[in-house]
Amino acid sequence: MKISNRAQNCTAEGAFEVLAKAKALERERGIKVVHMEIGEPDFPTPKGIIDSCIRALEFGETHYTPAAGIPELREAVARYAGKIRNMDVDPSNVLISAGGKLLIFATCMAFLEEGDEAIYPDPGYPPYRSAIKLAGGIPVPMTLREEDDYAVDVDLLSKLITPKTRLIILNSPQNPTGGVLSKDILEKIAKVIKGSNAVIFSDEIYSHLIYTDDPHISIATMPDMRERTIVMDGWSKTYAMTGWRLGYAIIPDDFFIPMQKLINNTVSCTTTFVQHAGIYALEGDNPEVQEMFLEFDKRRKLITGLINDIPGMHMKEPKGAFYAYPNVKEVLKKSGLTSKGLADHLLYEAGVACLGGSAFGETGEGYLRFSYANSEENIKEAMHRIKNTFKKDFGL
Repeated sequence: MKISNRAQNCTAEGAFEVLAKAKALERERGIKVVHMEIGEPDFPTPKGIIDSCIRALEFGETHYTPAAGIPELREAVARYAGKIRNMDVDPSNVLISAGGKLLIFATCMAFLEEGDEAIYPDPGYPPYRSAIKLAGGIPVPMTLREEDDYAVDVDLLSKLITPKTRLIILNSPQNPTGGVLSKDILEKIAKVIKGSNAVIFSDEIYSHLIYTDDPHISIATMPDMRERTIVMDGWSKTYAMTGWRLGYAIIPDDFFIPMQKLINNTVSCTTTFVQHAGIYALEGDNPEVQEMFLEFDKRRKLITGLINDIPGMHMKEPKGAFYAYPNVKEVLKKSGLTSKGLADHLLYEAGVACLGGSAFGETGEGYLRFSYANSEENIKEAMHRIKNTFKKDFGL
């Protein structure tokens, strides 16, 4: 019996692979691993959201809903998303999904035929490339460089666009680098894309986690971009609701029905009582959300200072999300390891779980990614272990 090439070529997400290895290590050796591999808040979901879900269950909200989502949630998203992005959003353009990842796959399936090209950020979230390939498309990596603060190189983007380009994926704030696209860069990107036939998928899942004074800006608000842009966001990162699997997209009229059909033919609809909890998250009293944000900001500053104090590692302070992405090229040269090999070494020798930058694309070689969605105590312990390991094993 033969497994399809499509399934065999689908890559697993590195964070979950490292999590499994770290859990196994804890069971086998009985040690405490500091988990900085997985990108999820370490806080509990706010109590008001949990209570609203329980009420929905008690009221019998346990049956199918329309594929696009319950009207009340679509209306709440339209109000909320429109406000934070300074754009008018009609509820009829809101599609509710079982997490943001499903929307990435649905977009690729909707717009890519065999041999079509899709441009995506490198380093970038691994499912972008997987989804493009599963849809039969050709992944075209768009290099993001440390010296550019991981902003899109507009000249490079212009060169990558061809008559075969059907999809361009943007992500701001960005995973894994913490980079944020400025208004100036977005305006330049819009001008370049305007002359193409490409649809834009704008992954804005970290839109609430920006630590500069500049507000989040969506490329959908740039001239001529609204009718060709799919904006994706969700509840996972902002509300500590990763396991709830709840996301949404704002989709232009011409694209909506095909996207809705793809959701309908995969998951039928998003879990009913979870959708009701989503309304409360957007419109209820959740002081924990601001508390989480302030704590992430403190951790961001802490880990940046600690990393820059470790010989062989250096990084700029990230502007968004909750990831540290240090340059470790000096360590790799000294050790002879790859970034993945270094991440494995830190797991087994220091008890620190992180990701090699190559998990996010070829451009990621030479870097590590740490999630600082962890306590200050654990961040300090992890960096202490790494510093000692580098000194002991590599003479740094």
